[in-house]
Amino acid sequence: MARLYKTSSAASQSNFNSGAELLIENFELAETFWQRGRGLLGRKSLSSTQAMWIQRTNNIHTFFMKFSIDCIFVNRKLEIVKIVSSIPPFRLVGPYWKAQSVIETSAGFAKEKNLQVGDQLYVVS
Repeated sequence: MARLYKTSSAASQSNFNSGAELLIENFELAETFWQRGRGLLGRKSLSSTQAMWIQRTNNIHTFFMKFSIDCIFVNRKLEIVKIVSSIPPFRLVGPYWKAQSVIETSAGFAKEKNLQVGDQLYVVS
């Protein structure tokens, strides 16, 4: 299982560990057509230590979901380009043209972790 980190502006890639903040310990990757299509469907909830990274998309839906989520849209460099918070079930979100993928988290996660557009994220497996 992968982990998701945010680096502070003072941290550089060469000194990643000095300024990295662990955001998600249980970071799931949805790469295939079927994984991306299913996403979080069928789950009853999502804890604050879980998230799903849906690659190759710039929009999502929450049809048939049982809980609200935050969506963090990122570009190819994993820079945050858009944050949409507390999306209830049965909604369409996007498309956001600058986004290459989306990270789905529990509702309120982005605010709790003080995520902002322009923040740099990293995935470590």
